[in-house]
Amino acid sequence: MSPAIPPRAEVFREAEPALRPLVETLNAKLKNRPLNLPVIKSALIALLEFLSSPAGRTDRNCRAVDGFFFHDDSWVDAELPDTYHDVFAHMDALHDSITTADIAENFGSTPEQLLARARSL
Repeated sequence: MSPAIPPRAEVFREAEPALRPLVETLNAKLKNRPLNLPVIKSALIALLEFLSSPAGRTDRNCRAVDGFFFHDDSWVDAELPDTYHDVFAHMDALHDSITTADIAENFGSTPEQLLARARSL
């Protein structure tokens, strides 16, 4: 059984320093009104490219992103198209990407699977 997702204030404590600005940029774009889908897509791709990279594809980073969007689900009410909602909704299994990859793969939630989906938005 995987450890519980830490509270939002702590999700970045053990993650790579480069991760936090990517998540915060994406989160800010999700809160801007009116929504700018190309800008959101670009920020989402940047985040998922980092998580798919050798430096970024770590358990701590995947858990941090999962934990952040678990605790800040403002994207749910962001009036995003269903295709965008689908990508964010599948980020809930990112925490399995390293330790139990078969589970993440089954849910379409590995960084690479999410990146491919984000690129096709």
